[in-house]
Amino acid sequence: MTSRPLPRDLPMWRLALPMILSNLTVPLVGMVDTAVVGRISVADIGAVAVGATVFSFLFWTFAFVRMGTTGFAAQAHGAGDSQGLAGAGVRAYAMAIVIGCGMLILSMPIRWLGLLVVGPSEAVAPLADTYIGIRIWSAPATLVNFVAAGWLLGVQRADLVLVLQVFINLLNVALDLLLGVVLGWGLVGVAWATVIAELSGSGISLALTARLAAKRGAPFRLAAVRDLQAFRRIASVNTDIFLRTLIAVCTITSFTAVGARMGELVLAANGILMLLQTFVAYGLDGFAHAAEALVGGAVGRRDRRAFRAAVAATSRWAVLVSGFYVAGYALFGNQIVGLISDLPEVRQMASIYLPWSIVLPVVSVWSFQLDGIFIGATRTRAMLVGMAISGATFFLAMAVLVPLYGNHGLWAAYLVFMVARAVTLGAAYPALERTLHN
Repeated sequence: MTSRPLPRDLPMWRLALPMILSNLTVPLVGMVDTAVVGRISVADIGAVAVGATVFSFLFWTFAFVRMGTTGFAAQAHGAGDSQGLAGAGVRAYAMAIVIGCGMLILSMPIRWLGLLVVGPSEAVAPLADTYIGIRIWSAPATLVNFVAAGWLLGVQRADLVLVLQVFINLLNVALDLLLGVVLGWGLVGVAWATVIAELSGSGISLALTARLAAKRGAPFRLAAVRDLQAFRRIASVNTDIFLRTLIAVCTITSFTAVGARMGELVLAANGILMLLQTFVAYGLDGFAHAAEALVGGAVGRRDRRAFRAAVAATSRWAVLVSGFYVAGYALFGNQIVGLISDLPEVRQMASIYLPWSIVLPVVSVWSFQLDGIFIGATRTRAMLVGMAISGATFFLAMAVLVPLYGNHGLWAAYLVFMVARAVTLGAAYPALERTLHN
């Protein structure tokens, strides 16, 4: 054994560790949200789960503003193109603000369609409608924060992503407790806490990224939005990511909707267990985000050796960490569920399906890693094709397994979906590597 791999992996850890810490604060907010309402009623837990599903659909669907920004910024950073770097930020911010304002204009149809698709019970539906109606006001700010995170990651300033994310999420948690518990607003307080925290963070994000761009000799200029050629390239990449993400979110939404039709207890239990999977995703995505930045920089320099090193370092550590998730959930899964809800019937139902949460990390790690690699390289068409195949596989598996095995069949279909994502992108990887010169 030798200590040489540690220095070799240090550039990766400078990106991955802040992103892991940053990402892990996100499901922590979800856990606090659920914990605040989890002591009120099962219906309130279900309402937060339904609302979270609707906003996951919205924000994940438009997550291309973050992913596309990272790819373009990382490649411009690797190539030493300051003007291209600034332009990537300005165009992404403009797109985020327009999309976010569009969500506000369409808030009523979004609420109606969201509840129609998820199909909560009569007890849950009005509570979920209230939650969605308030939280929708955070949409423009949330997308601006997505862009800031993508741009900062692209220039390999993951430390600043961590600072911003911790600020937003700690403020959210504090406001959850103040508005939801101290003032007794419950579900309404939880929703307003998110709005205030996201708005506060977006102002800081805009100021910080603009200052960094100016320091690099290429300040943000509105004229960048008139570069039609650049917008066409962004549109092509973002359309692929948009469609790919839409398919992914449809699978998660369908998962929640099918579970909701099995009753409030199954909906609540699945919401808690999916929160555990979100915790896994955000932890492992730290390595995928590092891959985005390092792979993007290598592609910008056309450096195959650096590309391979980035893939190897990020993947090696991601697989190791996935094993820790498996062990943690196997040993302490029921205790974690108990921290989220103290309702005995919810805890009992969640414990029945907990084994799926234990197995999933060692499968999902491969799909997360390959996503990061392909985003950094802006090879988004392969991502779209792979997700289309995986989504079709999920719906086929769900149609076969749910009638036979109920909620166990639903979780099995989700496992099949994650396997298909890894296999399809893994098959496309050799062609990606061959495009680099040395």
